[in-house]
Amino acid sequence: MRQLALTTAQQRRLERLAREAKRTPKAMLQFVLRDGFEACEEDVRENLAALGGCRKARGSESVRNA
Repeated sequence: MRQLALTTAQQRRLERLAREAKRTPKAMLQFVLRDGFEACEEDVRENLAALGGCRKARGSESVRNA
């Protein structure tokens, strides 16, 4: 099996991406290897934005219902 070597910049990018996705860098690495950094970063941003919208909607509903 081939060894994988990431540059320091790639390691930091992977760690940041994993932190934002609430995953470990090791878990996130499989997606990065399959899809690439750009696609993974876009997916995480889209998911966080969707979750943010859900939280805002739930929060505003509870205010209206109170």
